[in-house]
Amino acid sequence: MNIILKSVATGVLAISLVACSNMNSTQQRTLSGAGIGAGVGAASAAVTGGCVGCGAAIGAGVGAGAGYLYDQSKK
Repeated sequence: MNIILKSVATGVLAISLVACSNMNSTQQRTLSGAGIGAGVGAASAAVTGGCVGCGAAIGAGVGAGAGYLYDQSKK
């Protein structure tokens, strides 16, 4: 289970570092929200003994939505 969590965290970190170069603020905040949400979802699923992949996917969706809504509230 730890290998899955490390793989998800590494993938999210790599994508967030590489993918943000030519993005506007909405895209950056949505992607950052998705990355943070995926990490939190995977970690909480690992702690509770649930499906880590499912937790990461749900967390990414919720985080992306939250990042988008945060950006829209700032505008």
